[in-house]
Amino acid sequence: MTSAMVLCRFLHFTVVLMLFGVWVFRPLLLGRETLLDKPLVRVSRWLASFALISGIAWLLLITASMAGAWEAAFDPSTLRLVLSNTFFGQVWRWHLLLNGVLVVVLLTPFHSSQSLRLALGGLLLATLAPVGHGAMFDGLSSQLLILNQIIHLTCVGAWLGGLLLLVMILRQPAGHAVRQILQRFSGVGYALVAGLVITGLINVRVLTGQFWPTPLFSGFALILLIKVVLVIAMLGLALFNRLRIKDCEERLATLKTSVILEWLLGIGAVAAVSLLGTMPPMIMG
Repeated sequence: MTSAMVLCRFLHFTVVLMLFGVWVFRPLLLGRETLLDKPLVRVSRWLASFALISGIAWLLLITASMAGAWEAAFDPSTLRLVLSNTFFGQVWRWHLLLNGVLVVVLLTPFHSSQSLRLALGGLLLATLAPVGHGAMFDGLSSQLLILNQIIHLTCVGAWLGGLLLLVMILRQPAGHAVRQILQRFSGVGYALVAGLVITGLINVRVLTGQFWPTPLFSGFALILLIKVVLVIAMLGLALFNRLRIKDCEERLATLKTSVILEWLLGIGAVAAVSLLGTMPPMIMG
């Protein structure tokens, strides 16, 4: 059951993060260009639909885990109990409602409203924050940690979704000013990396009572180390592309491979986060 939970968390986090990120970077990278609008809408519909399916699956898995039996996941009375009497359920009701509304919007003429898509995507992302380790605390401490997690997820989502949009652009570079697009992405990327690192350090300090949990090569600390290594590899690729931005249009094949690899490393980091969310953070004292 734990393995299924980790997989479900990973899939759901990934699609929600990318949904938010592609819509954040759409106006920043493409401006008034419309070449990718139709493919973006199609991708968004698939991502939102998959998010809804995986979100429902997550609820069923949580219900089965709390009840200690797989059949409880499909028992209406048990589901109502989880949705109404648990912190996860109270948050998840709103999360699934927002996800459902988003799917409807994307299937209607309202999909052309970028502000509506971004608002729903942002709220959907924000409602992921309370279902992590922030629920371990009470009062102001919990609220501040959840706020920090929202900022962290916003930075991760923007970066991951922005990379997905870059992959789509580099697959069909004709008609796009690739160099200018990369410069705009890099400019925003500095702020995203700074926000990601600062909020990540705050999370670790609050959850473990240390600047880095110990022992280093076991449990929570080991998975956290794997996540950090993946993020550092992403930063290395991003820096490599930034230093060679002047000749980017002459090496589009290499650039596309590099961006795809950076994107995959980001997905790997999300997988590590999904596993971390199911593990005790070893709070000191």
